[in-house]
Amino acid sequence: MVDWTAAPGSEGGGAAWDQVAIMSGSAGLIALVLLWIGYLHRTRRITWLQRVADRLGRLLNRPGWVALPLAMFLATILTALLGFIWDVSLHIGNGRDEGPLANPAHYFILAGLFFLFTAGMSAIVLPLDEKPGAAAVRITRTWYAPVGGILLAGAGLYALIGFPLDDVWHRIFGQDVTLWGPTHLMLIGGAGLSLVGVLLLEFEGSHNRPDPDRPETRRMWLLRAFAFGGLLIGLSVFQVEFDFGVEQFRLVLQPMLIVAAASITLVAARLTLGAGGTLVVVVFAAVVRTVVAVLVGGPLIDAPRNVFPLYLGIAVVVELLALLPTDRRILWGAGCGLVAATAGLWLESLWIGAMFVDPWPAAMWPELLAMAIPTGIAGGVIGAMLATVLRGEPLPRPPVRRTLVAAAVVVVAAATANGLMIDVPEDARAAVALTDAGDQGGRMVHADIRLTPGDLVGEDPEWIQILAWQGGVGSDSPGRGLVVDQLRRVEPGHYVTTKPVPVHGSWKTVLRIQDGRTQTALPIFMAADPGIAAEEVPALDSFTRPFVAEITVLQRERSFDHPAWLFAAASLVVLACSLILIAALSWGAARINDRYPHRAPAAEREQAPVP
Repeated sequence: MVDWTAAPGSEGGGAAWDQVAIMSGSAGLIALVLLWIGYLHRTRRITWLQRVADRLGRLLNRPGWVALPLAMFLATILTALLGFIWDVSLHIGNGRDEGPLANPAHYFILAGLFFLFTAGMSAIVLPLDEKPGAAAVRITRTWYAPVGGILLAGAGLYALIGFPLDDVWHRIFGQDVTLWGPTHLMLIGGAGLSLVGVLLLEFEGSHNRPDPDRPETRRMWLLRAFAFGGLLIGLSVFQVEFDFGVEQFRLVLQPMLIVAAASITLVAARLTLGAGGTLVVVVFAAVVRTVVAVLVGGPLIDAPRNVFPLYLGIAVVVELLALLPTDRRILWGAGCGLVAATAGLWLESLWIGAMFVDPWPAAMWPELLAMAIPTGIAGGVIGAMLATVLRGEPLPRPPVRRTLVAAAVVVVAAATANGLMIDVPEDARAAVALTDAGDQGGRMVHADIRLTPGDLVGEDPEWIQILAWQGGVGSDSPGRGLVVDQLRRVEPGHYVTTKPVPVHGSWKTVLRIQDGRTQTALPIFMAADPGIAAEEVPALDSFTRPFVAEITVLQRERSFDHPAWLFAAASLVVLACSLILIAALSWGAARINDRYPHRAPAAEREQAPVP
């Protein structure tokens, strides 16, 4: 039995208790201050909060309970994004943290998520003498809260809870140094899906404008477009391991994730914003990701560099399909998803091939399309339904819309499950001969590699590479702590490096193979790690080692000293919470759609002027 409470902050487990106490005490103190401010506002003992909200409301022609949360949200979500990308880069370049307070990126993540929750709560707390819209939820006899505010606060709370749960997870299962750890998915899933709450809150505000006769401005159109851009970024963060080139799962998952994010966001954006809306959305997302990438990979932080999907080809495809009649929203959305998953992904693959570490091989396309097409259609349907709500048009009858949402979840889950299936070959090994290639802070080598069996890897694998990571960030470190070398094929079963790779210091240098469902690795060099009682794996001049499950090499800190059912049970709990969040967002959108008056879903009408 695992005694996780006894882990005194061991390097492979949870944080030291003093750091847990400091973080918990600080968060509790801030929460008490914010609760006190909310109490003073609700009891009318302060007026400054309402004045600030109303001043922003006059600028945007939205009620204060929309304007202030939107302003808070835009600032905090960008803070969280910077912290998140920075945190991933530090883990890739340095390895695990000495503790949550030792990683500066954690402060940005925690601040962003905390005030994301606060933005939602401010929308709930602010309304005093009014019912904030037709769909408002009654809390007490005289207190009503907007649906969008409830959803925003709920998504923020879900993400925020992931932070302390992550420490509990590490105490039980060790540090799973991967973005796709269950508690990590809580953090990024809650933050990403909070944008749906923002869009719904803005819709509620648009029907409760302080000056109903004042025409809508380009400012609000842009704000709505930026919200869609945030949704695109939020749904894209699940791909960040691919962006750095250290994905720990099969490459076929990347195009599926791209088409899921694009089909939901861009279909909804085109129907809601009108002509050119998708192009503004992808440009905004690209600008934000570029700024963050430059900050993280530039001289200021000096961490491993990352790239990101462009989505431009898919946006162009959606804009072209919008030249066709779009009055049958869901059918049009499904068609957009289909074309996005085929022609759109082919256009995106040109960017992937030019900019990413791992391009998509031709042999992967049959499985790629089998996963991406159903996902694209499902995403297009969800995007069209979201746009239907935001346009104020009637959704399908409740049984139909519930079936569509459930089917979309099942389709994405099935595609993901297929992508997670791997085979680890038995009795496979590699004979490796290393030759010195100079000194760059330590020993650098070239490798000559011969595989057994010789046909272990086909002619067009997803990758056969040497990955060296966690060597220390900084411009004086090769690749700033990350080096990936795609091996050159000499003949079947015989490969050589194309550039020197490090085998010294804290580096973890690994031979990796992914070919179809075959995914495996073997260590070339791994430094001794007393924190987890791991001995050095030396980089001998020549050696033969067996291939093993890649997770045992890349996630060296992960502990398997627990009952097999415990990890599955804990993962299912996180999955159930995620499904509850999706159900809550669906409920909120349906409630708004049912309570507000509908526009006739006739020919194309633009909701607001396009710049």
